[in-house]
Amino acid sequence: MKISYHGHSVVYIETQGTKLIIDPFLTGNGLTDLDPSEVKVDVILLTHGHNDHVGDTVALAKSNDALVIAPFELSTYLSWQGVRTHPMHIGGSHQFDFGTVKLTQAFHGSSYTIEEEQKIVYTGMPAGLLFTAEGKTIFHAGDTALFSDMKLIGERNTIDLAFLPIGDNFTMGPEDAAIAAEWLQAKRVVPIHYNTFPVIEQDPVEFAENLSGKKGLALKVGESIDL
Repeated sequence: MKISYHGHSVVYIETQGTKLIIDPFLTGNGLTDLDPSEVKVDVILLTHGHNDHVGDTVALAKSNDALVIAPFELSTYLSWQGVRTHPMHIGGSHQFDFGTVKLTQAFHGSSYTIEEEQKIVYTGMPAGLLFTAEGKTIFHAGDTALFSDMKLIGERNTIDLAFLPIGDNFTMGPEDAAIAAEWLQAKRVVPIHYNTFPVIEQDPVEFAENLSGKKGLALKVGESIDL
């Protein structure tokens, strides 16, 4: 399984012939290296409905006939845009032919903003994602604060690679994310959701180097890791 990071919270996974992307915020993301017109994807996984996570989902889903997996309300809203969806919710898991997806809780908001109409569409509760394939488990925390049930997630799952937000202001900052890394007991930890906007500027290398057990890995945009 090959996993690559593409700025903000965008993670791309290739496993057993299936291409997946998590939170594909590409258009308007000054840090990404991906051109949405060139992205090939079979499955889109969404943690919540904020515009900087839904991103190019509709366009990618339509151009690739990709399946969108998202929390129920967000899934329903996107289905109205004409894309194929599989709704899920927190605590639920589903075995797909490419792997297993389980939604965990996250402490954040979830809504889609339609700027031209000055309208905010409620998209349910935010979530984290546990994705298991080829005997490996990846945890993408989405946008979240630190919460004590991360200990339970770590106790019940062997997490090979965790993606944790460090930007602060809207999510955990580096100090809380470091605690989350310990509670999750992840073998490797990659920081996400930083430096896209001035208010979330952080040093990902410093964060990674400060984690115990040399588990921190500050992936550069476009860089990948094999599990």
